[in-house]
Amino acid sequence: MSVSTAPVLSTPADDRFEPITSPINTGIRLSDEQLYVQYEIHRTVREIRDGRWRRVGLQFPDSMMVDAPKVSDSLSRELKSIRKQNTLPESKVAPSHEGSAASAESVASEARALAINRTTQLGGSTSEDQEHYLTILGDTSYGACCVDEIAAEHVDADVVVHYGRSCLSPTARLPVIYVFTSPPLDLNAAVVAFKRTYSDVQEKVILMADVPYQSHIPELAQRLRDEGYGNLFATDILHNPGSALPNRTVPREIQSDLEALKAYNVFHISEPPNSLLLVLSSRVKAFHTLTTTISGSDSEVLVSNTSILLRRRYALLTSISTAPILGLLINTLSVKNYLSALAHCQELISRAGKKSYTFVVGKLNAAKLANFAEIEGWVIIGCWESSLVDSGEFYKPVITPFELEVALQGDGQRKWGGEWVGDFGSLLNRDRAVVDEVPASDVHGYAADIEDNDVGQSSAHWEDEESDDEPPEFDLRTGKYVSRSRPMGRPKPVTASLSQAQGDSAVPSSALIQRAKGDVATVNGVTSPGAEFLRSQRTWTGLGSDERIAYERDAEGKIIGAGMEQGREGVARGYAVAGSAEG
Repeated sequence: MSVSTAPVLSTPADDRFEPITSPINTGIRLSDEQLYVQYEIHRTVREIRDGRWRRVGLQFPDSMMVDAPKVSDSLSRELKSIRKQNTLPESKVAPSHEGSAASAESVASEARALAINRTTQLGGSTSEDQEHYLTILGDTSYGACCVDEIAAEHVDADVVVHYGRSCLSPTARLPVIYVFTSPPLDLNAAVVAFKRTYSDVQEKVILMADVPYQSHIPELAQRLRDEGYGNLFATDILHNPGSALPNRTVPREIQSDLEALKAYNVFHISEPPNSLLLVLSSRVKAFHTLTTTISGSDSEVLVSNTSILLRRRYALLTSISTAPILGLLINTLSVKNYLSALAHCQELISRAGKKSYTFVVGKLNAAKLANFAEIEGWVIIGCWESSLVDSGEFYKPVITPFELEVALQGDGQRKWGGEWVGDFGSLLNRDRAVVDEVPASDVHGYAADIEDNDVGQSSAHWEDEESDDEPPEFDLRTGKYVSRSRPMGRPKPVTASLSQAQGDSAVPSSALIQRAKGDVATVNGVTSPGAEFLRSQRTWTGLGSDERIAYERDAEGKIIGAGMEQGREGVARGYAVAGSAEG
């Protein structure tokens, strides 16, 4: 490719850099009293001492980073103050007479005896009175809603104090202290908005709130009951994303019959994440959101409608169904059971005859994923909130493990009634139940393939069916025929006698063998669609690859080598060429 002019490597002279808006809010600063209340300093100190943790990681979102130094200083000051109160005052251990060595020794021994006696009363351990080390964890490895165990392990933390809103996903290694930093809420305006939304006092309503506003639910519920609303249920925090109401308690009647939840409306304070809307869209009667950005009596109540979002998600998963190569994005190393979810997705993709590649990434962006042109679709394994990526900036679709299960079903079996599952822990439990219940005679579709845990022991239609006999696959978006949607083919059983015979006769060889035309590239003897993509479809193969090198050949077609010539000799300050000096 020839270029007539030099490329532009700098911005124009009149170009101005646009200022980058900082995510940190520096306008509102809290007083010391407000800081202690909002960040729950005393409760945090109490839990740190009860757990006897010495190295503490303080994880802040970007919006609260401005308060991080003051919070850390306040915690250190309170912990140090308690340590001083639990130690013997210096006045009691000081010598009563200066210069009297005997008196000093007697007082010191008395102090040691008192310390030993106090240690025995506290349970025989002085670890509570040791110095504490606090570390501020700033830029998180993944989403701010998840506990950053990776950064905490870098500083050898014993516990993580997580500030701000959280997805409450169960962690894998470290204990966590959650501080939701409850922001203020106009309860009078909330009551007016609720009464305007539900005119019938007998309406069944569940009161929910985003995690930071959860502390206002009890008082709001009491005010509404005083107004005559009797069928009101106030939720409480529950660390279980797989609950019928994710991370919230449910009414007692719903615990035995989940269908009873469809008779309830949900009144939610603050805008919920899209994942929560999708989960509850098929479970509750209606979902109303009270906005918290509008102050005063003009607070607005929005009716959530997820039909457009569900249609968009279904369009993404149908495009994945014919993708030959899928990428598995591990977007968390802290959520419990993420490795089990990875193995589950790999098994689904392998059973469908497709190829998967695993990537460990931090925060997602379009530029990262665009580096892998051979990947036709991505499956993100993260927390139940961050795994839903609803953005149009990505070149290839990004779906969740639940949507992968739906996508890999056959066109005849794929049915989606609007149900959406975000927590892969619930997904794994449900699939285990399906494995136990599926009949052995069911050999069609996705349900039959679940029971085939051992490749080579699958059903007869899977082992013996030739690829040419498989029904053709079409892209439902374009209507075009897709020729290689299963690049790995059907897994074939390998008998012991055949493998043993091949093992006895196989002889290692380093001889080059010409690959037959049309064969797929292999890596270590395994078919690699990714390597095949790079071999057949990449357009740039290195510098000078566009120049054809021609060699002189003799009458027999052999390459004529260049004649041998004597080169330079000597040292750098003066070479000799063909007997003459060059300096």
